[in-house]
This record gives sequence, C-alpha cells and structure tokens, in this order.
Amino acid sequence: MSVGVSTATPLPPTSDTSVVTSTFSLVDYVVFGLLLVLSLAIGLYHAYRGWGRHSIGQLLLADRKMGCLPVALSLLATFQSAVAILGVPSEIYRFGTQYWFLGCCYFLGLLIPAHVFIPVFYRLHITSAYEYLELRFNKAVRVCGTVTFIFQMVIYMGVVLYAPSLALNAVTGFDLWLSVLTLGIVCTIYTALGGLKAVIWTDVFQTVVMFLGQLAVIIVGSAKVGGLGHVWEVASQHGFISGIELDPDPFVRHTFWTLAFGGVFMMLSLYGVNQAQVQRYLSSRTEKAAVLSCYAVFPCQQVALSMGCLIGLVMFTYYQEYPMSTQQSQAAPDQFVLYFVMDVLRDLPGLPGLFVACLFSGSLSTISSAFNSLATVTMEDLIRPWFPHFSEVRATMLSRIIAFGYGLLCLGMAYISSQMGPVLQAAISIFGMVGGPLLGLFCLGMFFPCANPPGAIVGLLAGLIMAFWIGIGSIVTSMGSGRAPPPHNGSSFSLSSNLTAVTMATLMPSTAASKPTGLQQFYSLSYLWYSAHNSTTVIVVGLAVSLLSGGMRGRTVDPRTIYPVLPKLLALLPLSCQKRLPCRARSQDLSLEAAMFPEKMSNGMLRGSRDQEAITLPEEGPAQPGISPTFILQETSL
Repeated sequence: MSVGVSTATPLPPTSDTSVVTSTFSLVDYVVFGLLLVLSLAIGLYHAYRGWGRHSIGQLLLADRKMGCLPVALSLLATFQSAVAILGVPSEIYRFGTQYWFLGCCYFLGLLIPAHVFIPVFYRLHITSAYEYLELRFNKAVRVCGTVTFIFQMVIYMGVVLYAPSLALNAVTGFDLWLSVLTLGIVCTIYTALGGLKAVIWTDVFQTVVMFLGQLAVIIVGSAKVGGLGHVWEVASQHGFISGIELDPDPFVRHTFWTLAFGGVFMMLSLYGVNQAQVQRYLSSRTEKAAVLSCYAVFPCQQVALSMGCLIGLVMFTYYQEYPMSTQQSQAAPDQFVLYFVMDVLRDLPGLPGLFVACLFSGSLSTISSAFNSLATVTMEDLIRPWFPHFSEVRATMLSRIIAFGYGLLCLGMAYISSQMGPVLQAAISIFGMVGGPLLGLFCLGMFFPCANPPGAIVGLLAGLIMAFWIGIGSIVTSMGSGRAPPPHNGSSFSLSSNLTAVTMATLMPSTAASKPTGLQQFYSLSYLWYSAHNSTTVIVVGLAVSLLSGGMRGRTVDPRTIYPVLPKLLALLPLSCQKRLPCRARSQDLSLEAAMFPEKMSNGMLRGSRDQEAITLPEEGPAQPGISPTFILQETSL
C-alpha cells in the first residue's frame, strides 16, 4: 500500500511545475497506525478499569490523584498542537531565530500561574475554572465566562483537526478525510469513555512521540548537511542568528520586549486561566504537586521550542545546498516542514511515518483536551447548577454523552473549515482573540476586591469588542495587501486561499512592506500584545464601571477568591519599612480577632472600619470549616 508523495531530490527552481513522486511506505503506515492503536488502547484501559464504579470526580478530574510528571507532560501537550509543530520551523526558516526569544517569557508565564492562580483555584476545591467567577461575582458572570470559552474552543478544535490533515494531504497525498475521520473518532472514543485520566496518560505517550519525531528530523537532517556546527555556521553567514532587538515599538512584529513580555500575557491566558490547563492542575493529588507540574513544564517548553527552531535552521541549511523545487517554493509556509521531512527521511522507511505520528500526536492531545474541558464546563457550569440533584451515575453518563457530542461537533467544524476559504483565518484568530479578555476577567476578580458583577460583565464585553475589532481589522488589512513580503532567504511563496496558508498567516503574521499610519498602524499591533491589550481593556473598563456603580458596597466578597497583591508586595520591603506602615498594627488586631472569634470566619470576612476590610486566605488545601485562615488587611476605596 502506498501513496504518491513529492520526495525526489529538490531541483533548482524552473518554470516546470510537474510533480516528481515517491512513496509513503507500508512501514510508515504501520508506525502511524501504532500511534492511533496505542492511544486508543490507553484510553480504553482507563475507561474499563473500574467500569461502573466511576464517579463524576473520577471522570472529570481523575479523582484528584494525578502525579506532577504526567500532569506536566499533559500541560505541555495540550497546546503543543500540530500547527505549532509545523509553524515554528517555518517561522525560523523564513525570518531567522528572533522567535527563539519567546522562551524568555516562559519563566514569568509559568511562575505566575504556579504562585497566583493555582493556589486560589486549588484551595477553592472547584471543578471548573468558571466556578470561581460565581464565587467571586455571581452566576451571570460565570455563565458569560463559560459561554465565551465554549465559543472559543468549538471554533478552534475543528481547525486544529483539519489544518494538519490538509497540509499532510497537500504534500504526501495522504487521504484528507480519512485522516480527519480517523483522528476525530479515535479521540472522541478514548476521551468520552476514559475521562481526564485517559486524556492525561495518552498525552504523556503522545508527548514522547512528538519529541521522538522532531528529534529524528534534527539528527538525520543535520547529518545530511554536515552536522549542527555547519548548520549554525551557514545560518550565521546568512544573518539568521538574531541578536537581541530592543526596539520598544509594539507595532514591530517580533522584538525582545514583544516576545519576552508580550508573550507573558499570552502564556497567562493559556496556562493561568484556560479550563484545559486549570483542570489538570486540579487533578493533582496535592497543591504542591500542581505547582511542581507547572515548574516542570518550563524546561519541557524550552526543549520543545529549541527543537522547533533547530528544525528550521537545519531546513534552511539543507535548502541552501539543495534548492527547493518550483512546487515546493510555491507551497504554503506550513507545508515547508513536511516537504523537508519527506526529502531527508525518504530513504529511511518508518521515519516519515514517525514524523506524521508526531504531527498527529499534536492534534490528538489538543483535541482531546478540548473535548474534555468542554464536557466539564458544560456539565459543571450549565447543567448541574440547574439540576443539582443528579445522581453520580446519571451525571457520569451525561458527561460521556456530552463528550461524544462535542466529538461529533468537532468533525462538523472540520467540514465547515474546509468550506470557509479565506474567512477561515478569522476562525483561527478567534482562539487568540478570546484568551485575553478571559484572562482580564479573572485578574479583575482576583486582584481588585472593589470589582463588582456589573463591572465584570461590561469589562468582558468591552474586551471582546476590542479583541475582535483589532483582530478582524488586522486580518482584513492583511488580506487587502494581497501578497506577503519575500522571506529573509529570498525564496517566495504564494498566498493561496486554502487553510494551510491562512493558518500560518494568522499564527505568524507577516511584516508589513511599508510602515502603516493612522488606523492601519493600530491594526498592525504585534499579535503577541493582543492578550495584554485586551486583558487590560477588561480591567480598566471593569474597574471604571465598578466604581461608578458603587463597587462591592452592600455585597460580601468571599475572601478565598482574592489574591492579596498589596500585602505580598509590601512583604518584599525591608522589615524596618514594614514596621512604619500604619496598616501593620490593624492587620495584627484583625488576626487576633480571627483567633478569638473563629465563628466570624463562616461569614466570609471580618469587618474593619468603614474604609477597611480584612481578607482571608487559607494557608493550604481546600477551604474547610475549622481551618484557621491568615488574615490580611486590604485597603479599599469603597
């Protein structure tokens, strides 16, 4: 069994666009098939282990008994999608190593969730991240956040399934809808039946496959061009090893500040408040294990980024020695990696199949996380609040049905994606557009005790409007410009209207040929600042509306939902300075009052003067009656 592919040794560009074909061997199909079989087997094992005794907690949160290592690898796999596996090497091949500085944002982007978001979520003992919004604000804010997340993920998951299948079909002739249906069905079965534990353990297996596939390409590719030392030398000669670009202009696509600090907000929207990640934190057996899993993601992310960048440099060196054929040079950017893989691995049966398995491992891990998180928020945020007396058996069965339903919806979205053409770029961008406002909503509630429900809802709407205005305006502007500029290495590519072209155009927007002005410049804001800009909009508008509507006067704030930013910052001051602070004595008085009158803790807070209130945070573990809190003075203006 074989499929025609374009894998002949690349020829110098000519006007001849004929396709020279080779084969995708039986061994490659076997390797790819093993990925699907083993993924399904892992999922079914966890589904039938204890079948009939599964509770809703076991299905949605793996019974809160997962260790830090599998959770860390699952956190990595969730957003290490096939689009990223194809996109990062293509970015490096076209523009050089500037993108590598994105790794600088990983430190703060994972440190902040570990010490801010995880403690708050874990101690509340919640299942869905959006339960927090009801505890902090009210049920209306919770529903708004849930609906926004569902909209984000439903649009995105069909694209994640369809995009790599289309790219693979364009390069190898691998049947498009066979791969879409196979992946969708396999993923739906093990996610719906096995729950979060099955998803996490298949993520672990798929992460290993992703690393092996990329490592094989780096080893074989670098060996064919004379080693990694030669790769670095060639890249340096052509100006591809980028220095630190300190231009503070936020309209420049990639600078050190954009990547290192704008990327922090992007990381926070993914690893701080996204339900797919929060659910994994909450599945950890202890809060410490959840924090350690977040720490463990940091080196894994650095390795994944470095491997993608190395593939891009090896690919650049290879095509300097063996120029692309006309067909390859005119392909969409995200197809470059697949052409390169088929070129360098064609004489090694099984390795092309390993990279295809690597590619689809990225898709499987992302899609299964989407199914599971969507089933969780639908069940916990939209169904159980209205039907609280569901038995465990009925709730478990309904959760599985919901997961199956989202699987079918994903296949439907994949078909819609195939019909969208250029409009699809907007669909892909929605994932990034919505992440920032959701981050702003959680930050508004967690860091600003005076924020109230009307402020939260209006702020979220303002953030979404701003996000879609800038995002869609940028897309329309880039489409109107017609053709992207030639990449750094001088080769050109056509901007076709298919999915693969717009996928990369969205993830790696091209630099404008001439500096825009006015509103056009506003639309040229670097995509890495989107989350920062949109989340800030939510906070500013939310605070303004809260102040105008009376803040939290007359309402009770659950102290467990507040992260005490001011006391944490004051604690960094020298002890001599802390002793001079007027709030110190009052804080000690409140702590004493808490110790003497623990029954006041059940009311949610201890009241101080008219302009002061004490906020409580338990030291560790989920909040339970009888646990002594640490009382911290929080100044407010309301």
